[in-house]
Amino acid sequence: MPAHCQLTGTQPGFGKTISHSHRRTSRRFDPNIQRKRYWLPSEGRHVRLTLSTKAIKTVDTIGVEAAVARIRARGGKI
Repeated sequence: MPAHCQLTGTQPGFGKTISHSHRRTSRRFDPNIQRKRYWLPSEGRHVRLTLSTKAIKTVDTIGVEAAVARIRARGGKI
């Protein structure tokens, strides 16, 4: 599963882990990505979205129709 959110575009961040002795090693900060299924009444079907947990709360606030419109405006395919 890709580690980016379809709604917000959140992607992994990269940085360093610093040990007690101050050695630096590369690491990756992944967003909390979940696959969630929503009913899309305008098309009469279910859609499965790959969303971060913050985006799931956004969908609960603005509604699935508005969220799908935003994803399509960003050029995402559903």
